[in-house]
Amino acid sequence: MAKKSKDARIQIILECTEHKTSGMPGTSRYVTYKNRKNTTERLELRKFNAILKRHTIHKEIK
Repeated sequence: MAKKSKDARIQIILECTEHKTSGMPGTSRYVTYKNRKNTTERLELRKFNAILKRHTIHKEIK
C-alpha cells in the first residue's frame, strides 16, 4: 500500500552547502526523514562529506 500524503513523517534530501562552492565534481547528499509537525522549518545537519573528507553543513533541499 502507498503511504498517506498527510503522514507526519516525510522523506527529505540533505545536500552539502560547501561542495557546490568547492568546484569538485559530484554531490554529497543524504536521504532522511523528519516529522513535519515538530520541525516546520528546513533542516540543517552536520554530516560527513566523503569527497571533501570532512564534516560539513548539509541543508534540506526541495
